[in-house]
Amino acid sequence: MVPGWLHALSILSLLLGLACALVIAVDERRDPQHMWIMNVVWPATALFAGPISIWGYFSYGKLATERRVSAAMERDEPMPNKAKTPFPGMVAKGAAHCGSGCTLGDIVAEWLAFFVPAVAVWFGWKSIFPEKIFAVWVLDYIVAFAFGVAFQYFTIKPMRGLSPMQGLIQAVKADALSLTAWQVGMYGFMALAHFWIFAHLLGTRLEVPTVEFWFMMQIAMLCGFATAYPVNWWLIRAGVKEKM
Repeated sequence: MVPGWLHALSILSLLLGLACALVIAVDERRDPQHMWIMNVVWPATALFAGPISIWGYFSYGKLATERRVSAAMERDEPMPNKAKTPFPGMVAKGAAHCGSGCTLGDIVAEWLAFFVPAVAVWFGWKSIFPEKIFAVWVLDYIVAFAFGVAFQYFTIKPMRGLSPMQGLIQAVKADALSLTAWQVGMYGFMALAHFWIFAHLLGTRLEVPTVEFWFMMQIAMLCGFATAYPVNWWLIRAGVKEKM
């Protein structure tokens, strides 16, 4: 049985994430990002990172608004987000950029598998995996990868002036390792939550249509950020991913 304090904490955490995403979205509407995809990245990141994203957005995200970047370019100055963001901050933005695609992809995949259980069967539930969660993870990875590549494409292609095919190839190269590292951290925590915290300690199932599931997903996304961060550090140093 889920204790009352955990249920209340889950609701509070989810509401906080939504509130932070709304704050960022409202500010972006007034002062949008130079790179339009970042108008999606920041609120999506806030869904799981909450106040941390608020701090990151107003500390470093605002350096990359259309107004500030255009003014710098008119003066033939470096873009303020690249000139004033320390390298660890750029890595964090790169990891969050990847994680926002993962977040949206996982939301879509989890609800799709819930409303259409046959989808999990198509990805191996009952035939390969005795537990539905493993089949859904396969779906999660595919959908998250599609979102992640799209996010990378709309970042890399305009920044490098590439053709659509070149942009797609570079987006796959930039996102494959980062997303895989993210999903490793996310899956690791969700396995712990599903099999140990809920099944073993609480004697109940962790189900998608519960606030507890999505609270666990918030924590899992933070674990994904932790595992993806060093990978993004290397990818940016190697020039595979762009500094943002």
